[in-house]
Amino acid sequence: MAGIDYEQKIPNNVNLSSDVRLQRALEKWQPDFHKWWMDMGPDGWQMNDVYLRTAVSTEPGGWAQFGYVKMPDYRWGIFLSEQEKDRKIGFGDHMGMPAWQEVPGEYRNILQRIIVTQADTEPASVEQQRQLAKTAPSLLDMRNLFQVNVEEGRHLWAMVYLLQAYFGRDGREQADLLLERRSGDPDKPRILDAFNQPCPDWLTFFCFTTFADRDGKYQLAALAESGFDPLSRTCKFMLTEEAHHLSVGETGVMRVLQRAAELTKQDPNGDARAQGGIDLPTLQKYVNYWFSYCLDLFGSEISSNAADYFASGLKGRYKEQELWADHVALEGSHTFKLFKDGAFVEEQVGLRNAMNELLRVEYRKDCERVVKRWNRALEESDVSFRISLPENRFHRRQGIYAGQHFDPRGEPVSAAEFERRKYEWVPSDEDRAYVGSLMKPVYEVGKMANWIAAPNRGIDGQAVEYEYVRV
Repeated sequence: MAGIDYEQKIPNNVNLSSDVRLQRALEKWQPDFHKWWMDMGPDGWQMNDVYLRTAVSTEPGGWAQFGYVKMPDYRWGIFLSEQEKDRKIGFGDHMGMPAWQEVPGEYRNILQRIIVTQADTEPASVEQQRQLAKTAPSLLDMRNLFQVNVEEGRHLWAMVYLLQAYFGRDGREQADLLLERRSGDPDKPRILDAFNQPCPDWLTFFCFTTFADRDGKYQLAALAESGFDPLSRTCKFMLTEEAHHLSVGETGVMRVLQRAAELTKQDPNGDARAQGGIDLPTLQKYVNYWFSYCLDLFGSEISSNAADYFASGLKGRYKEQELWADHVALEGSHTFKLFKDGAFVEEQVGLRNAMNELLRVEYRKDCERVVKRWNRALEESDVSFRISLPENRFHRRQGIYAGQHFDPRGEPVSAAEFERRKYEWVPSDEDRAYVGSLMKPVYEVGKMANWIAAPNRGIDGQAVEYEYVRV
């Protein structure tokens, strides 16, 4: 199972050739996927050789190989992690029962909804990022962008396999719709709003891959606990690939911070913008914006849907077996701090109805670890500025704080004050225009744009000065 059969038209490790009907359905979908890729994938770079990694196994060690490939020739396929013998459902009302190998009829609709929503994010990010290579700050960064893009395409394949293999005609129709929706399209937008937002510059890309892809990590980890075994195995392998996407974002922001610190010290007035860089306060605004935006991806803090997903055994908590002792969660509660009638009040909510928030708590801890690493780099750069995460109440559009106004510290402010001070906290049109003005392509091997520091090392043991994309 761990090895991947690349002799097939659709690379896979699920013995696809043994199911002729499914194989035909996926081979019928395959040219539509390729058309979508050519229409909506990286614009202008489809015929260039790119130094990409390709999965060759689902085993933890040595699972990928690197080499030059043109993106349309990338071998997208269907890869599931090794099946665990006699696996049991690990949480919810069906805890201890054998994991489902087929879709349980009573949960068919909600399971399909979960898979479709996850699937829709994968092509959406490719669409958002399709113009970025035209302003790449280096060939190494361009290569990292393309690696993220092809793997998002691979993750789309992972979810389409589940839809077509287990949901019949409905699944095939949903698979087609995944190629019809478009990020930002007013008539056929992507399902989640964050995936309809533009990604016009590389600072946005680095923040998006830091925060939105990290949301993806936690959603996939919760689904990896699923009692529906094919979904669990699919998500476990997707997490292996997702780790690189998070690294691209985290190290990208860190390199912008390091260069901002250098330019701040070089300028007589401590102004990184005067030296053609991105100043640290503007970086903080981008962090505020994207972190708060991505908090909404977890859904409402108090959610009966999340309770149903947990009760049914379809979606667990992050590291359900490692971090939690009670896997039924019928007892206990989570405390929320609500803002009502001008004052904060605490409210106890049963654990099952707080599942979205429990996932968000782990997400914030992870983001705080990232910010700690960024601030260590700033400390080493000998500047006093530090990045911080805004409180969860800040700038929210969904959940218990939607429609209310708080500053980044989580303190309540009036609507008028929020509007007056908004651009102290999130990027203004002028900030975005300035960042956009810096986005000039650098295609010379080993060179970097002025606004970003070089990374500490290259890819796959190669030097930073390697020709990662043949231009």
